[in-house]
Amino acid sequence: MPHNDNAIERDLPNELSKPATRALSGTGYLRHEQFAKPQGSYLHGTGPKAMDLISDTLATKGLSFAKGS
Repeated sequence: MPHNDNAIERDLPNELSKPATRALSGTGYLRHEQFAKPQGSYLHGTGPKAMDLISDTLATKGLSFAKGS
């Protein structure tokens, strides 16, 4: 099987809703580590449930949201 060099590596939680995944991916958030940097408020399509899932996944990797997020 050929390797796809255009494949984008993501590690967002599989449990995220499709709108939340699209909102995050569409604005460049593809990896958990990006949430450890200061962020603004919720993105359209990502509500408290999505942010809780991301927070829980960050915690399993020893990370957390940056202060002011």
